[in-house]
Amino acid sequence: MFKNVISKRAILYPLLMLAAMWFGYFLQMQGFFESCFGAIIPLLPEGLLGIVTSPLLHGNLDHIIGNSIPIAVLMFLLYQFYPLVANKVFILGWLATGLLVWLLPPVDISTGEYIYTCTIGASGVVYVLAFFLFFSGVFKWEMKLLTISLLVVLYYGSLIWGMFPEEMFYNLQEPSKISWQAHLSGAVVGSIIAFAFKKVGEKKKKYIWEFPNYYSEKDDKLWQEYKENHPDDFLELPYKKRDDIWDHLDELRTK
Repeated sequence: MFKNVISKRAILYPLLMLAAMWFGYFLQMQGFFESCFGAIIPLLPEGLLGIVTSPLLHGNLDHIIGNSIPIAVLMFLLYQFYPLVANKVFILGWLATGLLVWLLPPVDISTGEYIYTCTIGASGVVYVLAFFLFFSGVFKWEMKLLTISLLVVLYYGSLIWGMFPEEMFYNLQEPSKISWQAHLSGAVVGSIIAFAFKKVGEKKKKYIWEFPNYYSEKDDKLWQEYKENHPDDFLELPYKKRDDIWDHLDELRTK
């Protein structure tokens, strides 16, 4: 039943991403990624590797589980409803977000002091996907894609609070371990990509009779026959009745 409805890539690629994340976490547990190796370390050359590897690494079991579910859902929506640009959005979003996190200076907003940080986790990619799916539907203004935008807001609207430092809302004894920089970077990158690709994708179907100067001998014949068979319909017609006539002619045309 769903063979011709659900894209194979919409199932395969999220599974591959989840497999890579959990394999990376397994390697961490085996001691292959110790200290900050593989993480994004802002403004330091040794942190550049993390632009590629950090989304596959996680701090603990809760961290990776918390990212696995939205990654699976949002990647499915991306590859199901945006197949023409899905790879570009995913790869570009991954790398651009990592680079932006690396460029942002890690400063304690309460003291202004530099903080040596190691950023890992796929939350930046989650924000890329969520904000791309939302704004792409808005920019394209197409009913099916707007529905996806609504679903993203409904289930992941609370993500917006993760774009701000926790210190703005709570009195913390020590700096938060949650990287608001990664969240903010992902949101910005996802929004920009949505705008850049707003004209790319499936175009709305336009039927031939919607074009200007359209004329069809068959349609004209149907119209003449209708007038001959329903003369009462043309006596001071109310607007609703006229609409019903045109709907009836559209049905005849498409048969």
